[in-house]
Amino acid sequence: MEKKGNCLLRCSAAIAIIMLWAAGVVSGQERFDIRANYDKVEVMVPMRDGVKLFTQVYTPKDKSRKYPIMLFRTPYSIGTYGADNYRSSLGPNADYAPEGFIFVYQDVRGKFRSEGEFVVMKPVIKNKQGPKDTDEPSDTYDAIEWVLQNIGNHNGRVGQWGISYPGWQTVMGMIEAHPALKASSPQASPSDMWIGDDFHHNGAFRLMYTFSWLRGNAVIRTGPTERRGAGFSYGTPDGYKFFLELGPVSNVDELYFHKQVPTWNEYMEHGDYDAYWQKQDVLQHLHNIDHAILNVAGWFDAEDFYGPMSIYYTIEKNNPENKSILVVGPWLHGGWSRSDGSSLGNIQFESNTSEYYRKEVEWPFFRYYLKDEGQMNLPEAVVFETGSNQWKKYDRWPPREAVEKSLYFQTEGGLSFERPTVRNEKAFDEYLSDPDKPVPFSAEIRTTQGHLWMVEDQRFASRRPDVLVYQTEVLEEDITIAGAIMANLFVSTTGTDADWVVKLIDVYPGDAPDNRPNPQNVRMGDFEMLVGGEVFRGKYRHSFEKPESFVPGEVTKIEYDLRDKYHCFKKGHRIMVQVQSSWFPVIDRNPQKFVDIYHATESDFQKATHRVYRSAQYASHLKVKVLQ
Repeated sequence: MEKKGNCLLRCSAAIAIIMLWAAGVVSGQERFDIRANYDKVEVMVPMRDGVKLFTQVYTPKDKSRKYPIMLFRTPYSIGTYGADNYRSSLGPNADYAPEGFIFVYQDVRGKFRSEGEFVVMKPVIKNKQGPKDTDEPSDTYDAIEWVLQNIGNHNGRVGQWGISYPGWQTVMGMIEAHPALKASSPQASPSDMWIGDDFHHNGAFRLMYTFSWLRGNAVIRTGPTERRGAGFSYGTPDGYKFFLELGPVSNVDELYFHKQVPTWNEYMEHGDYDAYWQKQDVLQHLHNIDHAILNVAGWFDAEDFYGPMSIYYTIEKNNPENKSILVVGPWLHGGWSRSDGSSLGNIQFESNTSEYYRKEVEWPFFRYYLKDEGQMNLPEAVVFETGSNQWKKYDRWPPREAVEKSLYFQTEGGLSFERPTVRNEKAFDEYLSDPDKPVPFSAEIRTTQGHLWMVEDQRFASRRPDVLVYQTEVLEEDITIAGAIMANLFVSTTGTDADWVVKLIDVYPGDAPDNRPNPQNVRMGDFEMLVGGEVFRGKYRHSFEKPESFVPGEVTKIEYDLRDKYHCFKKGHRIMVQVQSSWFPVIDRNPQKFVDIYHATESDFQKATHRVYRSAQYASHLKVKVLQ
């Protein structure tokens, strides 16, 4: 939240939202009187190593029947401290409290009122040898066991849910799970913080978000507390200016963190995908998942889209008999939990997509598996098709009907499904990339990344000389893509390292009507909607563990995943692809010199000319899956 140039990092865009969830701020549920219908107790629950975690338990006053348990564990504070201080809502949405559940909220180890040490994304300990070997799976197990043994009127069934980091906590509870755990809903959960989630994408450092998140959530604490950390003043509302003037990321600790954010300094020492990051990867532990899973993601989630998709694919591979459901809607990070989901920025979805999810998907899921009520008619995949604005259901994701095709870069900024026929292997487009003038990720002036940039009009970027633009002719029929998008670039550079950013864009017709109401007077004619985009740090093109420099002037192939999409490019629209080498300050600047970027100095940053080839021999393209 920004005011007069200040950003309270503890409440940066994503974190503030999650804190509202943790505090139970859901207006629709305020009509149900929690205090009149539930008893609340606060207790320090002992873990197997003796560390006690602060826990709140809400139990129905009506003791005439037994209730399932709903568990929520978070590092963002469960809030409402004090036995007589009640939450305004309970559970994932407004339907739960009136129906009767036992709700358990817990500050995770080392956060707020809980004892112990907090470790960001603490790795799972394999083959635990004794009570001192604790991790998030063991803490979740112990929390469930304590509730079963100490809280009455339960039916022996436990469900858990969480969004973002609490979503990751939910995944941790799925590993070495307690036998009473019958239903889990990890939502927007990260899975690998180096490959594709909050802190890195394909080795490229997510500067803006990591700075704000660690400063707000990983500062050394002196002991249990109910208070959040002090805010941080950027001294300007302009994050582009702040981070550019910061210089190399190696300056952060000396200028701002002063050794109070040890996780930041750990990241600076582990630039490559080494054992430090590999042991944090949760996918390697997703075996023997034998209870029901509802995995939720948003197509326009700026923080954690890779995570839920990779978790879904891994569970499907490792646990083929598991009842695992994938839900993906047109949402930003966690947007399904609080808004009606009818729009995002300037993009309208023509229905209340979040309400549909909460009423028709999430509530029936927990009701069925925890209460034996209702029916489980949900298919494998419930996904929203953007562009056409329709919910679709499939027995798998991606759909079987999706056929792989390639969109090739053409001469004069063209884009088509036909392979280029130009025989000149030197056919290319080039641009000068200047680290002192990086391409901004958004036209908006802000110090935190926000969310709306994931569907933002890209005309501000397409007009820059350091952004290549390719687009199709006006489409004569609808084209719907469903599944993974793979960038295949043939490139060269005058430097020895480079980042590559590829964006897939839906270009509206020139006569597209403006939205109504339209308070910001946004013109939708020729609007360039960002459908998806991804970055790749070029030195990792052969190995994430062992970076390699570019040979100046040598044509090199870069192939990487832009992640799944499900979008209909309507008749009369165009498909556009943009290519650039900076996305600042969401992504840190690449010096364009083969160095350890986390220890680079100002003198290491240099201009470089990058080329993208589009000949018959070096045919740069995007592989997409098109529905037939």
